[in-house]
Amino acid sequence: MTRLLIVNPFASGVDEHRLDAVRAVLPGDTEVRLTTSPGEATRLAREAGDAEAIYVLGGDGTYNEVLNGIERDIPLGFLPGGGTSVLPRALGLPRNPVEAARRVAAGTTRRVGLGRVNGRRFGFNAGLGLDAELVRRVDRLGRSSDGRRPGDLAFAREAIALLVERHARFAPQLEIEGFGRAAFVLVANCSPYTYAGAKALDLVPGASFDDGLALLAPAELRARDLPRLLRHGLSGRGLERAPGVHYGLDLDRIVVRCDRPLPLQVDGEDAGDVTEACYEAERDAVTVLV
Repeated sequence: MTRLLIVNPFASGVDEHRLDAVRAVLPGDTEVRLTTSPGEATRLAREAGDAEAIYVLGGDGTYNEVLNGIERDIPLGFLPGGGTSVLPRALGLPRNPVEAARRVAAGTTRRVGLGRVNGRRFGFNAGLGLDAELVRRVDRLGRSSDGRRPGDLAFAREAIALLVERHARFAPQLEIEGFGRAAFVLVANCSPYTYAGAKALDLVPGASFDDGLALLAPAELRARDLPRLLRHGLSGRGLERAPGVHYGLDLDRIVVRCDRPLPLQVDGEDAGDVTEACYEAERDAVTVLV
């Protein structure tokens, strides 16, 4: 095996036709392996042996599994096959997986940093509290008959429902070491934090693959704050200067202690409830194909 293509066939943007088109532009010695269950991409990456490169066609959860499975420095090519596919888009790759495959096949590489939270790697973000609760709510909607996850509209509906239930008020419920009390925490390894369709949401301005971690955490969130925060988030400017918001850039370590167990999400995947989260920057961690 010279190169390996790990494919999540249940990702929302993956089908047989698209997979064939991707394979056609990758090197001819690329072996294809399909995942059949959660966690399998981690195992496949760990067992990649002497592969010269690993390509990943799936969604953000599949990318995260591969990042947590590799045990040596091997070039990674992330191809957008999920509903959002934040990581390849943040790396500058196009949303079309065939065009992205054509670009990564050219072999241009760069080094990027990663984050860790409680020992688990993440590529683009790991939130504690509000956004993690939203991820959990969407997961509870279940998947379609073909195993695909709900899309952006489901996230929007659940976000509105969550705000209505809480009367758009989120009180301080955790302590960030060196910063103070906060309602929730957004930790980013790159910019943007995520996407809503084609729109980039730069919720933690200044985050970069080339630096340590970035942090944004409102001390409290009230209904009257929402229009301003939404405006800043859509424009990618001003959140870091908003009153009552904790903000930090290029951080090596962030320690958060919760008043009660709170949900944690890692690269858009529910990581369960935690009472403490220790974030660490892993600088210059992996080689990616761009």
